[in-house]
Amino acid sequence: MQLRSHITMADTNQANGSDVVDNVSVEVAEMALEPKESTKTAEAAAPKTPEPGSASEGTNGTPPAAKPTPAASSAAFKEQFKAFSKFGDTKSDGKHLTLSQSDKWMKQAKVIDKKITTTDTGIHFKKLKSMKLTFEDYNKFLDDLAKTKKVELEEIKSKMANCGAPGVHNATPGKAAETVARLTDTSKYTGSHKQRFDDSGKGKGIAGRKDMVDQSGYVSGYGHKNTYDKTH
Repeated sequence: MQLRSHITMADTNQANGSDVVDNVSVEVAEMALEPKESTKTAEAAAPKTPEPGSASEGTNGTPPAAKPTPAASSAAFKEQFKAFSKFGDTKSDGKHLTLSQSDKWMKQAKVIDKKITTTDTGIHFKKLKSMKLTFEDYNKFLDDLAKTKKVELEEIKSKMANCGAPGVHNATPGKAAETVARLTDTSKYTGSHKQRFDDSGKGKGIAGRKDMVDQSGYVSGYGHKNTYDKTH
């Protein structure tokens, strides 16, 4: 009986020992899994970088470029076409444009300059073999001119769409004022014109234009007129 009890106790201890070993193994396994789970949580929280070549990244790994600015309004350009086609021609229906009207338009828009001249516009205008161009043909004319002169077509159209009504020119401020000021400066007058104004620039009237008889009693040419002390 004693032997059997010892065996039973030994079996029980052995069984308890295996339970302890199993518990330790489970704890070690759990500790090994915890860093992986925390790593997954950190990866999920971190912002994702765009993959090369994706839609959110440029072709060279750079951020996508900003959208280009909108082109000149086609409606505004067409309205300008109609306005200039009637400029100087009261009978025009606004559907055709002559070379002369085109040049006036392009000069006002400052498209004709040192790079694009009236010679260039004349050559390209005559390529279409018509004295007057429709709106569609005029766009072909501008496209051909821009390609030949290596100028952006939309830049040309934008200037022409926003140059104002026909005949409206933005004069350089100050030029007219400077000219008027120079011509009205009496201190720069010479000869008979100088005699028509006094030292302050005020006109002498008829005395500046005719020789008036001096009735004051002073000798002609006397320089001390009205300086005599009347108290003596």
